[in-house]
Amino acid sequence: MSIIPPLQAADTRPVLFDSHCHLDLPELLPELELHLANAKAAGVEGFLVPAVQSSAWLPLLELKQRYGFYIALGVHPWWASQAQFETLVGLEGLAALPEVNAIGEIGLDFALDEQSFALQRQCFEFQLQLAAKLKKPVILHHRKSQNELLQVIKQQQFSQGGILHAFSGSFQQGMAFIDMGFKLGIGGTITYERAEKTRKAVKQFPLTALVLETDSPSMPLNGFQGQINTPAQLPLVLKVLAELRGESTQDIASQLWLNTCQILKKN
Repeated sequence: MSIIPPLQAADTRPVLFDSHCHLDLPELLPELELHLANAKAAGVEGFLVPAVQSSAWLPLLELKQRYGFYIALGVHPWWASQAQFETLVGLEGLAALPEVNAIGEIGLDFALDEQSFALQRQCFEFQLQLAAKLKKPVILHHRKSQNELLQVIKQQQFSQGGILHAFSGSFQQGMAFIDMGFKLGIGGTITYERAEKTRKAVKQFPLTALVLETDSPSMPLNGFQGQINTPAQLPLVLKVLAELRGESTQDIASQLWLNTCQILKKN
C-alpha cells in the first residue's frame, strides 16, 4: 500500500485509514468480509490490525496475505502472563518479516491488579527493545500509565515512534508523546461531550500528529453504546474531529491517511 491516498470517489468522499481495529477477534471475524464491505462503502480503505497475544500472530499473517491489512505483532498488557512472556522469544523471527508493520499492541495498564505491574513492564521493555532492534514503530496501550510509558521510552532512548492508541488526556500529555515521535490515535472518546479535556486538546494538536481509529469491536461511539463497534463507524469520528477543529473533513482525512502510512513506514 502506498503512502499516497487512493483516488477519491466521484462523490469526493474522504478516504480513511482505521489505525487500530481488531478484525481478528471473535466479535468481528465470523463476518469479516461483511464488515470490510461496510467499511469500504463508508470510505475506509486502510486497516491496521494489532495482535493482543501470541496465538494471534500466525493467523494475522494469514489474514494479511488474504486481505492486505497492515498488521502489528505483540503481547498486550492484559495478556502479560508468564506463559505469554516466555513466548516473546519467538516474536523476533516473525516481527522481522517485511509483512509486519509494527510491534503491538504493547504497553502498560495500571488499571489492572498491581501484582501484574512488574511482569507488564518486563513484557513492555522487551518488546520496545525488539522494536528498536528491528527499527519498527510500536502501537501503545495505556491506562493510568502515560507517565510510566514515557519514562520507559526515554530510558531506552526509543526513536522509532509509533501510535499512542486511544488517546485521552490533556494537551500537555499528548504533546509529550508527539515530542517523542508518536502519533495520537483519535477515536470514539471525542464523540462524548463529557470528555471535555480530550476534546479541547484535539483542537490544538498539529494535524500532522493525529491518526484515526475505532478500536473495533470495543470503544463504541456516543449513541452506539452496547453495540459492537466496527471500522464503518470511522467517518463519524472524522466528522466530530472536523467539527471540533473547524476544518474540512477532506483536508483532515488526506493528512491523517498520510500520517498513518508515514508512521508505519510502509514503502
